[in-house]
Amino acid sequence: MMLKSIKVRDYMTRGLITLKPDMDLFDAISILQTNRISGAPVVDQNGHLIGVLSEGDCLNAIIKDIYYEEAGGKVSECMSTDVETISPEDDIVDIAVDFNKKRKRRFPVIEDDKLVGQISQRDILRAVLEIAQHPSHG
Repeated sequence: MMLKSIKVRDYMTRGLITLKPDMDLFDAISILQTNRISGAPVVDQNGHLIGVLSEGDCLNAIIKDIYYEEAGGKVSECMSTDVETISPEDDIVDIAVDFNKKRKRRFPVIEDDKLVGQISQRDILRAVLEIAQHPSHG
């Protein structure tokens, strides 16, 4: 099975739902729920990735709120800013290995300092299936 020559750009998701840093946390949670996604990238007005807000980040914020009795807050106060990103030119095999090693579910894809997509474990499995069904690719 020839996965080696396949790039992230061939299988990444492009039309991402993104959040803004100054958005109210509850609005962000609502967006995650409505779209049935477990997290979303946070971008500034220039399309630069500045963080990721996951369901876990939201839960942490709400637990803090319970203790300090102040509900809500902004996305920027709750998001994770230590985000590992990849390039559209990375090989899918390397990313599959990273998923396994780093226990991540998705990586944002950055090109020219801009968020251009995201790749998830599901996207890689889709690539594997397509190649298995059409071996002539490799």
